[in-house]
Order: sequence, then C-alpha cells, then structure tokens
Amino acid sequence: MSVLMEFAMFPTDKGESVSPYVSRIIKMIDESGLEYKLTPMGTVVEAGSIQEILGIIEKAHKVLDDDCSRIYSTIKLDIRKGAENRLEGKVKSVEEKIGKVKK
Repeated sequence: MSVLMEFAMFPTDKGESVSPYVSRIIKMIDESGLEYKLTPMGTVVEAGSIQEILGIIEKAHKVLDDDCSRIYSTIKLDIRKGAENRLEGKVKSVEEKIGKVKK
C-alpha cells in the first residue's frame, strides 16, 4: 500500500514569516525516514500505511503545540493498494507522456 499525503501546517499567531516553525516539522519528517518532498506550498510524504501518515500529522502538531496558540492545517490523502514509490512514480508517469517537467 502507498499512502501519499500532501499537507501544510503552520502557526497563525507568529507573524508573517513562519519558516522557523515549518522547519521544525520538516526536520521531524526527515528524521522519520519516510520519503518526502518539500514544496513552496506544502510537503508531500509517502508511507506504507494510514497509521504512519496520521502519526506524522500528530507529531507535526506536537512540534508546534508548545509555543503556538493557533495552528492551521490542510491535509490531502491519496491511498492506493498494491503500489509503492509513488512520490517519484507519479511524476515519471507524466514525464513519459510529455517529457521532462520542472521540479
């Protein structure tokens, strides 16, 4: 099984720039060992189960919870049985049809 999650999570009570807070979440994801891609508008993570993905959400919230009074989150999931390595595979599939794309 492959579970792809695209999400964004950041505090809304810390001013205009929240990269110090987002960086803490990205560090946690990196240390988890899961494959991920950081984008300007969010992060995509791939795991083998819904439980792993929900665990990332819970840990991300805990990373911010101590010093943030309000946290905004968006979460999208794509769950596919019998698949893996879709973080790269989905992009390759499109590139096979139209050629290289900007990453």
